[in-house]
Amino acid sequence: MAGNVSSSLLDVLASAGARDIFGVTGDALNPLLECIRTDDRFRWIGVRHEEHAGYAAYAQSELSGGIGVCAGTTGPGALHLINGLYNAKKEGGAVVAITGQVPRAQRGSDFHKEIDLAKMFDDICGYQAIIDSPEQMPRMAEIAIQKALTERMIVRIEIPSDVIGAKVPSEHFKRPVVRLRSELVPEASATQRAAELINAGKRVTLFCGIGCRDCKDDVIALGERIGAPVVHTLRAKDVFDYDDAGVVGMTGLIGNPGGYHAVKDCDVLVMLGTDFPYDEFLPDGIEIVQVDHRPDRIGLRAPVTLGLVGGVRETLGELTPLLDERPATKFRTHLLSMRDKWLARMDEQSSLERTDEPLHPQLFARAISDKAAPDALFAVDVGECTIWLARQMRMGGGRRMLGSFNHGSLGAGLPVALGAAALEPEREVWTLAGDGGFAMSMNDFVTAVRFDWPLKVIVFNNSEFGFVKMEMEVAGLPPYPAATGLVNPDFAAFARACGGEGVRVEHAHEILPAIDQARASTKPFIIDAIVSPGELSMPPHITPQEAYGFGLSKVKEAMLGLKGDHEIWKLWRDEFRANVF
Repeated sequence: MAGNVSSSLLDVLASAGARDIFGVTGDALNPLLECIRTDDRFRWIGVRHEEHAGYAAYAQSELSGGIGVCAGTTGPGALHLINGLYNAKKEGGAVVAITGQVPRAQRGSDFHKEIDLAKMFDDICGYQAIIDSPEQMPRMAEIAIQKALTERMIVRIEIPSDVIGAKVPSEHFKRPVVRLRSELVPEASATQRAAELINAGKRVTLFCGIGCRDCKDDVIALGERIGAPVVHTLRAKDVFDYDDAGVVGMTGLIGNPGGYHAVKDCDVLVMLGTDFPYDEFLPDGIEIVQVDHRPDRIGLRAPVTLGLVGGVRETLGELTPLLDERPATKFRTHLLSMRDKWLARMDEQSSLERTDEPLHPQLFARAISDKAAPDALFAVDVGECTIWLARQMRMGGGRRMLGSFNHGSLGAGLPVALGAAALEPEREVWTLAGDGGFAMSMNDFVTAVRFDWPLKVIVFNNSEFGFVKMEMEVAGLPPYPAATGLVNPDFAAFARACGGEGVRVEHAHEILPAIDQARASTKPFIIDAIVSPGELSMPPHITPQEAYGFGLSKVKEAMLGLKGDHEIWKLWRDEFRANVF
């Protein structure tokens, strides 16, 4: 027997494997909430800001391989979803956003909270189902949810407040949602041509992205077969580890010299499942073979010689047997030596014997890496905390990391962790955030308290937007504390005020006990890590323009100091203490 629009929508969501719906309720969603209340298949997770609902839904989509679901009511409630959904889109998530709308009779009358949501969401969504009548359910919901699930896109289902509780006259189109995905293999002639290009190379590098998640062993085996180094993107850091044979590490602004030179100095670059956006770190004038299941990504970042449209796992299954076996090249051996020297340097930077105060942030990152569970999940915010994760932390084994790596949205760390904790409450979940990023989403720490999710949050507290300050300096600009400086609360006290636990750490000997305390706690926990604002993080390769900009910035700082700006001398003191050892 047919139910109402809301119950019909829940039936389709259930057939796609959905369980949690994140959002903030309101008048247009209330009939949906009533259906959820009486439906054991679902759990409504009320957050304190709809943007965080979008982040949380993305996290569940990424971890489960299925869909995530979020909801916002009419007008402003729907608009608040946008940034979280943009993050999901840029990270390749599959998210269903449910929004309300004003009554149909009021459309076009500038009614209270009336917004043309179809226009607002047009750049985010691959599909929007505008439900104008009960007769459209469940068919329109099935189309939207099917697209989200199998095409990995963001979809929106809009339901006016005078429709969402109405009875569905017929469920003639009701059907199970298809949950299987097909394999995609390049044509044989293209695979043969790729083998010829790779076999002819003297210095071949495998550059791997998130598309290698389901075939890491195949990639490592390929590198061993042809004696090539393996370089990976930041997003693939939890796929490849330094313990894996031939893995040199990352390239890019926060990569290492070995990874940089592996990509820039090769004569054949094989790009596997990566949409790495920083074309200045990609080479010109060489043979490039790119493998991706999306043809629109091939050649997007570099002048590709040959593109193979297919899944990485399926493609390597056809390609690897065609490649000549050869021992490790001198090229690979040299790069692995560079990697080892780099790792030794990172070990020095993160040694607990560096007791200077304010503390070095690397100490916390390395200690958490050493102490956290083998399958821990790390929800990473934007800014310097990403650098410490990339350089001081290991993601091998069953560890995962999620964040806003492509969208680059500050404040993503905590709400991403909420989605992960809701999906896998027994897993150890950490948020790594700077003080600027955490302060943007800290209101939803109480949501973790409410649902008894024992999240562990480390706030790298240096009282400034540190990454932005570095960007200013590289551009040749002097610091501007009014823009980059922050006044922070005691984050540990905040945690306790919310009903969680927390500790403030200012001395090196307190770091390990604080991490042990966080891991043992059954409540959401914040480590308020007081760290140096003077830490400098250099890229693996410094261009003359960057060196000039940084030097010019220091000249301008000196002039301000000579004019009586004593904060400049304090800044220089902090930078000297942080970077000389």
